[in-house]
Amino acid sequence: MNLEILWFVLIAVLWTGFFFLEGFDFGVSILQFFLGKNEKERGTYISAITPHWSGNEVWLLTAGGAMFAAFPKWYATFFSVLYVPLVLLLLALIVRGMCFEVRHRSHVQKLCHACDVALAISSFFIALLTSIALANFAVGIPIDSNGYFVGNFFDLIQLPVLFSGLLGLSLFLTNGALYLTLKIEGELQIRACKISKVAIITSLALFALAAVLTLGRSLICFVPFIFILLATLLVFIRCLKAAFIMVAFCTACCVAGLFFFMYPNVLVSSVPENSLTIMNSASSTYTLEIMSIVALIFVPVVLSYQIWSYYIFRKRISSRNVHSSEV
Repeated sequence: MNLEILWFVLIAVLWTGFFFLEGFDFGVSILQFFLGKNEKERGTYISAITPHWSGNEVWLLTAGGAMFAAFPKWYATFFSVLYVPLVLLLLALIVRGMCFEVRHRSHVQKLCHACDVALAISSFFIALLTSIALANFAVGIPIDSNGYFVGNFFDLIQLPVLFSGLLGLSLFLTNGALYLTLKIEGELQIRACKISKVAIITSLALFALAAVLTLGRSLICFVPFIFILLATLLVFIRCLKAAFIMVAFCTACCVAGLFFFMYPNVLVSSVPENSLTIMNSASSTYTLEIMSIVALIFVPVVLSYQIWSYYIFRKRISSRNVHSSEV
């Protein structure tokens, strides 16, 4: 395996990690506003992700940084084409981070409520925008031979892209609901169990539609459909941990399938000969070698720390052992 392929695979892994870890993070952030009946209950739901949300966002930042360093032409073209949506994404990430910090320090009920609303809205837009952005990798963007965008805004929101955004949002909500069933106890867990059934049935219906639409052309939607079907069965027999794992496999298959479908392209053009590939958009061999050495040293450290943090905060929580000042 040459270095270009290695870094293409690593970037796919980073996007997969983001969509799963930050996926249930976004799902919880959206659902807390609808499941919690008051500030204390919403705070309990939020506390389920409070120790992890900032660490989960590292996957998105690292994926973007890896694209910039390993495939600068891919990074430059993609971030130029989607400049407006990505600026909105950045603003939503800033608002989301502020909501956690302000809510943690505030004792004013109205301010906490405003943070809960802003957290749900910003998380919704981030989930939708990241799904749409990733779908644009493979659907096809009108770029010329120099990598310049020659289309308009409506070329970026085609029907398959919008459907992919809806599919990603549904998967995030399913991830979040199932995560809450494993982290919360008492009445709040019962509510999460109920919403997890609605979320997973919705995801199952969307994946079934996607599998039918792509029937005979690609396994990119059929294999995730099998996993989400198994997860649905597991939810209704209350094997929630196994269902959560099946949804994780579904998420991994979606992202891996998308990158497999793109290969050897990194950004598909509506004019095939203008597509960016792993060879014509990669950095120099020396740069990739240095990056590989750095990744070999630091990636295991970061992974070990994140696994340790999930282990430390593995216990279930309830409104009885969470105080407003702690969330």
